[in-house]
Amino acid sequence: MLMTAFGIALAGNAQAQGIPKDAPARIEMYPIPSLTLSDRQFLAGDDNGKPVTVVGELRVAQGSGRMPVVVLMHGSGGVGANIPAWTRTFNGMGISTFVIDGFTGRGITATSTNQAQLGRLNLIMDIYHSLDVLAKHPRVDPDRIVLMGFSRGGQAALYASLERFHKRWNTSGLQFAAYIPFYPDCATTYVGDTDVMARPIRIFHGGPDDYNPVRTCKAFVERLKTAGRDVELTEYPDSPHGFDIGLLGANMVAVAAKAQTVRNCRIKETDGGMLVNAETQQPFTYQDPCVELDPHVGGNPATAEAARQAVTDFLRALLKLS
Repeated sequence: MLMTAFGIALAGNAQAQGIPKDAPARIEMYPIPSLTLSDRQFLAGDDNGKPVTVVGELRVAQGSGRMPVVVLMHGSGGVGANIPAWTRTFNGMGISTFVIDGFTGRGITATSTNQAQLGRLNLIMDIYHSLDVLAKHPRVDPDRIVLMGFSRGGQAALYASLERFHKRWNTSGLQFAAYIPFYPDCATTYVGDTDVMARPIRIFHGGPDDYNPVRTCKAFVERLKTAGRDVELTEYPDSPHGFDIGLLGANMVAVAAKAQTVRNCRIKETDGGMLVNAETQQPFTYQDPCVELDPHVGGNPATAEAARQAVTDFLRALLKLS
């Protein structure tokens, strides 16, 4: 009770106390009951997986009443340094943030060098279960929850928009107001993947990205546009994979040593939720010859700032912020 009272007082008196606007009024940690499934189980709708509890960090922005929230999903390296930069940006706008850690509860530090540790679609499961938590929170506006993700988490943020996945796995009664994937992997074609929720999708990517090449996302975006979906892709020059780390001043490119990339793979879903290598028609594995190593990562302060401005402009209009 004391903690709650302090949170309310802080929210109401933050300006008078001289607390920066981008500091949250309070921070709350939540267990998120989820499942660990193979990608085939997820795609087939088979919920006979391993129960797991992952964690979400809710930063309640300064203000009062029910507030908009951005849910953030990390990439293959876990919750990285770029995510606090985004939470400060959103909190400063009066938007609360909910950061999901889908790795620690599963005993994983990173999947970069061994992506087979965890089926990629598990992060979508965690995302949907985060809505179960947020749906019950008295300070959350259920109609103004936005999903944002990075790399592996960007892929999850992109494909969480599929109506098919939403209907099978999202039991919260809520839906996201928009989807904002950053440099996602678009190498996989799922059954019915142009049937997405009637919400805007805004993808941000770097032209020279050789981890998750933008060309595969361009192809998917064209298919979505042909289907009449509200989708846009913004491509930045001189922006390697992870370019938004430039929000912290990083201006560099480095090799992600032994990190796996499917940049030259074409993967598609077939009957029964099987993911196959489109070239060989055999079940896809990370031992396939198309899987390569040592892509590049880095930051670009100029394009990171441009992306931040684009995202904040989009959210101000979408969420009707002053």
